[in-house]
Amino acid sequence: RQDIRDLDICSIDPPGCTDIDDALHAFELPNGNYQVGVHIADVTNFVKPNTAMDKEAAHRSTTVYLVDRRIDMLPELLGTNLCSLMSNVDRLAFSCIWEMDQEANIVNVKFHKSVIHSKASLTYEQAQDRIDDPNMNDTITKGIRTLNMLAKKLRKRRTDAGALTLSSPEVRFRLENDSQDPVDVEMKALKETNALVEEFMLLANISVAGKIYEHFPDSAILRRHPEPPAQNFDNLQQALKHLGIQLETGSSLALAQSLDRAVLPDDPYFNNLLRILTTRCMMQAQYFCSGTCTPEDFRHYGLATGIYTHFTSPIRRYADVMVHRLLHSAIDRDASFGSELTDKTKMSEQCDVLNHRHRMAQQAGRASVELYTNLFFKGKTVEEPGYVTQILQNGFSVLIPSYGIEGVVYTNSKDSSGPPALEYVKEDHKLVSSDSSSSIELFQRVRVILQVDDKPVSANVSSMRRKLSLRLIEPQIKDISVTIDELKLLRAAAQESRKGKMSDDKIIEMVSKHPEEVKTI
Repeated sequence: RQDIRDLDICSIDPPGCTDIDDALHAFELPNGNYQVGVHIADVTNFVKPNTAMDKEAAHRSTTVYLVDRRIDMLPELLGTNLCSLMSNVDRLAFSCIWEMDQEANIVNVKFHKSVIHSKASLTYEQAQDRIDDPNMNDTITKGIRTLNMLAKKLRKRRTDAGALTLSSPEVRFRLENDSQDPVDVEMKALKETNALVEEFMLLANISVAGKIYEHFPDSAILRRHPEPPAQNFDNLQQALKHLGIQLETGSSLALAQSLDRAVLPDDPYFNNLLRILTTRCMMQAQYFCSGTCTPEDFRHYGLATGIYTHFTSPIRRYADVMVHRLLHSAIDRDASFGSELTDKTKMSEQCDVLNHRHRMAQQAGRASVELYTNLFFKGKTVEEPGYVTQILQNGFSVLIPSYGIEGVVYTNSKDSSGPPALEYVKEDHKLVSSDSSSSIELFQRVRVILQVDDKPVSANVSSMRRKLSLRLIEPQIKDISVTIDELKLLRAAAQESRKGKMSDDKIIEMVSKHPEEVKTI
């Protein structure tokens, strides 16, 4: 283990982050090149193979992030204290150190266990302020500027190779301290420093993937992203045809370049929306054991790299814990681990658990966002512009850019026994009225009213689940769109619904303190 506590290392994370997995440093070498380091929490120093803690972490596989809480993979003492790379304390790390030239080409790379002493724990905004402030020229700030300069070159090289810049609507809630009541909801804003950290985490993951595969060709844990079949894009291509836009899906580079060209001058949000919908055409990335696939199948389509793994977040992902053990064995012949590191069957079985738990964590996160979205809009009647993002046989999904949330506008109500006001036309993948006077298709701009459907399903507590309801205002379509009179009634009803109802903080209290009574939330 090397003592590098003298280096000017810092961490850059979201505000409020306490489980700090990674830290970075950079400085210029006498030969004009740069030394760049990524330092990752040395979780495997504390979590030994086949202990009770290791078995529980392997079972959980990931930390689950909900709106108001975090369900940790590791005990809090480790995740937010002993392993967390906080500033101004000595911490154990696993370091990946590159020498890079002025164009961010890797001259050499070394891996070693280390002791570090982070000089600053910064938020993305604080790091961005340091980059932008010409009066700040301390060693930490100079290091961040060097990292930012190199990150831009790395990012350009990745995109030139065909790495995709995709998008997904991410929601941030602002909660009241006492009641945890959602008082505001907004889209998450990304800064240049987000990309800075991302680039070096990607580079570390790629470098480590090559190293562990070199030493463990049959049992390395890697991550692949299969190329999506062309038919995944059929509905999207059909909608784009009307706009005179064609997506090239022959390779990730062709797709990336056609996404860059897909711009509508009168709609600045269109390109971001297209990237969101393109993301939904992708295959799911998966963990796998290197001995179960041919090298041609290792490729990560979205990142445009031939080999990839997860190394940089061992506090919150068990895959990274296993990769740390593989890397330690690769660089230290005296390192001792169990036979599982060379057991292809066991590694493959663990990858299945990792993939399953990752999907479950994603679903739990989305359900948490849905719950808090409903709590935020409960008792409110909000009118917003949106975009059609999905065509269904009995309705269509609408994305509200200002909130980053989606909901469904149904073309027929459950109470109605008559035919739907809009019929689904499979050939054109759109909804058309019976007299062909109105239609709804992908990317169409609409205006909707949002409110929470407060109708009780039954009298017991387990029926408290509420759904976000969207009603169409524009375009005006008979039997679907809200009329002016209905709009007035909806606004009046929203005011009344605040009276005599269970308050939001009571609902949250019930969910938080009595989960056994709230079975469907």
